Amino acid sequence: MSGIPAAIEVDFAYGRRLEWWTLAWMSTIIAVMYFTMGASKAMQSALIEDFLSLVPAMTFLVAGHFEPKKPTSRFPFGFARVNSLAFLVAAVALTLVGLFVAWEAASALLAQEHPTVPPIEIFGQRVWLGWLMIAALVYSIVPPVILGHRKLPVARRLRDKVLHTDALMQKADWQTGLTGIVGIVGIGMGYWWADSAAGLLIALSILKDGISNIRTASAELLDGAPREMDSAAISHEAETVIAKAQECWPGSTVRLRESGRYMIAVVEGVEPPAQIPPHGELTGKVPDWRLARLTFEPPQSDEA
Repeated sequence: MSGIPAAIEVDFAYGRRLEWWTLAWMSTIIAVMYFTMGASKAMQSALIEDFLSLVPAMTFLVAGHFEPKKPTSRFPFGFARVNSLAFLVAAVALTLVGLFVAWEAASALLAQEHPTVPPIEIFGQRVWLGWLMIAALVYSIVPPVILGHRKLPVARRLRDKVLHTDALMQKADWQTGLTGIVGIVGIGMGYWWADSAAGLLIALSILKDGISNIRTASAELLDGAPREMDSAAISHEAETVIAKAQECWPGSTVRLRESGRYMIAVVEGVEPPAQIPPHGELTGKVPDWRLARLTFEPPQSDEA
């Protein structure tokens, strides 16, 4: 496999543009959050998650650079699976940061740390730092809402789990912003635990997504059956292709694995046909570019 199928070239290019926009916008958010976070655990957790949100974007761009390349002597099967590797990298990073943020927030709760948000002087006027924190968090909400909304449909059309993970990360970003605002307001009202509790909620959300993505990414790298975009369940598209192939070759055993955004099918127990039907006949409503390779393994002989 080499190159990007013509059916998804436009979406693939659009996905790359969205990721470049993500790097640009999230960099400005990280800068704003850094200069306003103070000692707030919720703000620190939000900053770490915003920084983490750069990882899926960068891995998508790196994978997108290699995937279209032609096979080489060192990589004779091409680079389609670089997308699977990028997905695992993003999932592991997500999980590790979730663990770190959870430890930081839980430690603060157990130690009963009382964070303070002091006033600062701006142009000769004393202003509560919490207002600047809230303004920064509001700003951190807007770009992720827009970018995540645009990425989800593109990810589904591309069958790209890295881009899908990034879209979910953008959703977590704006939810983190809202949770952080609650934590800052809680501090202002005298509830010392609100800030750390908000940080812990953020961490648990990150951790849940990370563990789920690691399961799916591991199955993909271990030649498991294709999984759904948002769960470890076997995808409906894979079940459709298996059913169609068994209709064409009754009595056969069909094995299907995922390679990046593509599916590889092996039909066992039948002789290779003189003419293989078009992939569109085997995929039904599933886009035919998804079935990248179809091979046959004849029945084993009974020779002693």
